[in-house]
Amino acid sequence: MKTYSAIDDCVLGGLSAPCFANLLPEEIELVKDSKIQVQFRKGESLTKQGAFASSVLFVVEGLVRQYIIGDTNRDFNLRIIRSGEFIGLSAAFSKHTYDYSTVALKETLACLVEKDAIAGLIKSNGSFAYGLINRYYENDSSLYDTIRSMMYKQMHGRLADVLLYLDTIKYNNESIFSFLSRKEIADFAGLSTESTVKLLKGFEQDGLIRLVDKDIEVLKRENLIEISKRG
Repeated sequence: MKTYSAIDDCVLGGLSAPCFANLLPEEIELVKDSKIQVQFRKGESLTKQGAFASSVLFVVEGLVRQYIIGDTNRDFNLRIIRSGEFIGLSAAFSKHTYDYSTVALKETLACLVEKDAIAGLIKSNGSFAYGLINRYYENDSSLYDTIRSMMYKQMHGRLADVLLYLDTIKYNNESIFSFLSRKEIADFAGLSTESTVKLLKGFEQDGLIRLVDKDIEVLKRENLIEISKRG
């Protein structure tokens, strides 16, 4: 079950997100009065695609998988959300429902801030708004790369892209792969679990990666980059 804490337990001034450093004292107080801190256990949903969006979430600590559900109820993973990142920012721009679902990959601490409070800061604080726009740009750029990979690359290229992306993500010096199932990795590449397992074994036989239980160690990153380029 989710654990809710008093609002004073979530002090935005101590967070690492650069945009919060640009808030005025009265703006920090406004956000403090409009939020609550929530502890999500591994496997719990933070947002659900299509559900009413009343809050913008800020991840204080933890790992979150962002995904969308298609017409066939099959998940497609978009990215991993880490500490210092927002979830559901579109709620602050007159969006009444969440565009995607998110689930905790491990115990995750997040601040839920009323969307009207975030919208007010966007309108009144240019530096804060600029920081959010930069985040939107980074996310959009990553999404476009994902779309290009899905549209134009074969299975080997798509899986190589996913491995290269996930290999850059660490949590307390621990590989992200230890938090993901083979199905979840497959859902990043838009592949079946069976195809993904087969391709991973092929990559291992070629000496590109090493499979150790759930973990995946990338041995020859340059070769995976070449596979990605060839598509």
